[in-house]
Amino acid sequence: MIHFLVHDEADTVGVAVTDLEAGSDCAGLNLTTNQTLRAKATENIPLGHKLALKDFAVGDTVTKYGCAIGRVVQPIQRGQLVHVHNLKTQRWA
Repeated sequence: MIHFLVHDEADTVGVAVTDLEAGSDCAGLNLTTNQTLRAKATENIPLGHKLALKDFAVGDTVTKYGCAIGRVVQPIQRGQLVHVHNLKTQRWA
């Protein structure tokens, strides 16, 4: 079963295609390379939300769909939810 999708090779987050429970091992699919990916959700991530595929420091850029979507405002660890509490959208960055 696929739990998250990555739409571009440059993406640093995956998009959950099901609700991810904290502690679950997740399978992902890179849609441009057809490569299978693995990640562990470290917190609950709702359907449609972003899963960090790497560690981020404050000021790092997050990439989704091959585009920079925002800057990190709180450290994010691989497997965490990426959302408004730790990411400022590129529009206002």
